[in-house]
Amino acid sequence: MTPAELSRTVLRSVRGAVDEKELCVPVPARIVVRPPRRAGCGDYASNVALQLAKEAGRPAREIAELLCRRLVGSAGIARVEVAGPGFLNFTLGDGAQAALVRDVLAGGARYGEREPGEAPVEVPVPDGARGVVVAEALGRIVAAAGAGRLKQPEQAPAATRELAGIVARLGDDEARWALLRPAARDAVRLPERPVQREGNPRFRVQYAHARTRALVRNAGDLGFTSEPGETGPGTAAAPTQDLTALLATYPATVEAAARLRAPDRMVRHLEATADAFLRWCEACPPLPVGERKPLAVHRARLALAEATGTVLANGLRLLGISAPEYL
Repeated sequence: MTPAELSRTVLRSVRGAVDEKELCVPVPARIVVRPPRRAGCGDYASNVALQLAKEAGRPAREIAELLCRRLVGSAGIARVEVAGPGFLNFTLGDGAQAALVRDVLAGGARYGEREPGEAPVEVPVPDGARGVVVAEALGRIVAAAGAGRLKQPEQAPAATRELAGIVARLGDDEARWALLRPAARDAVRLPERPVQREGNPRFRVQYAHARTRALVRNAGDLGFTSEPGETGPGTAAAPTQDLTALLATYPATVEAAARLRAPDRMVRHLEATADAFLRWCEACPPLPVGERKPLAVHRARLALAEATGTVLANGLRLLGISAPEYL
């Protein structure tokens, strides 16, 4: 079960409760599910009960318990629990990880994107070189989120010249990353020169992508391909959960970056994904070691690595930054 499917399942439970007069509230257009902030609280969480409490005139925890009863036994959900003042925590059933990986791989270059809208959208952008890069990135992000077609502002020649000077000094990828990474309220701090090592977040993201592609090539040399499945229990569980949660929430990040006009959200998500992938590779080697033959777990891990590469490539493309096959 993917986050989108889980969201629709929770929405159906709310609609059912309203139809059967267990709740008297307007049915929300959508319900957000996210990875929980604390480990050990399931795979996903939702605060829908807290959102409905005011309209319903009832305690949020009471609404959460009502929805919990309706959701128990739903296909793809192994366990539903009520936590704190009324949060719903979900533990997905077996096969959820494989389903997510299949969803990412099936989406390919379109994973995380919606059908493009045609309504023209105008947004204010910063002045100077930063404004040029932000406008270009937002044009792609807004279109990917299906939020319309951004009307590109007319750029002043001085801004274009400023960007050209930064690109000449840092290179196109480093220049764009440095200009997009700060939030709108934060100042841009340009490096003196591009640094090709893991201390540089831009390099780390590109390196993680290149590593996913190298794993696929190396697996081909060993005579096996990817197949979504379970990637292994025990110590592998926590790093795998961290990584899959980031892959699952990539579409929501695209939507939020478009809605808030904040390409820096995409940057932070890619950094988190790259870091989670590199940690996961240490805990869960995707390729067999030495003379060992590839097993089902290696094919499953390779599929997760391939899905990670898809997400990193898609996000970099929206930002206007290259996703190298080799690095």
